[in-house]
Amino acid sequence: MTDTEKRPPGAPDLDARYGRGQRSRRLEKRILWSLGGFIVVVFAAWVILVAFDGDGASLETRDVAHTIVDEHSVEVSFSINVAPGTPTVCAVQALNEAHAIVGWKIVEVPASDERNRVITEVVRTSEQSNTGLISRCWLP
Repeated sequence: MTDTEKRPPGAPDLDARYGRGQRSRRLEKRILWSLGGFIVVVFAAWVILVAFDGDGASLETRDVAHTIVDEHSVEVSFSINVAPGTPTVCAVQALNEAHAIVGWKIVEVPASDERNRVITEVVRTSEQSNTGLISRCWLP
């Protein structure tokens, strides 16, 4: 038995009265399909944008070694992985036992035909350092 068969004769049609008819269901379906289509289009555009964002230049660095030269200098070696032909700038630092920065140097790494390289730089310090490491690198 349906809802209309349960109602007493002469009772108003509540579905029609409150907008729950066939027409409103079709409109709801159209709105949901349109919203779903919009979400699919936005997602596809995002995927295309991420996949084809240019040359995808990336930069990876890693500390390799450090050598305390004397009381006022440390030699820091680090590896750099960047696309061939891409210049890079790195900040190299020296730290003391309290992890305070006692030396700092900006190193401009010129473009090269090699993707992976090991760079060694001497950083002058204001006092005895405990370690030397790379702070960060960036693409100019």
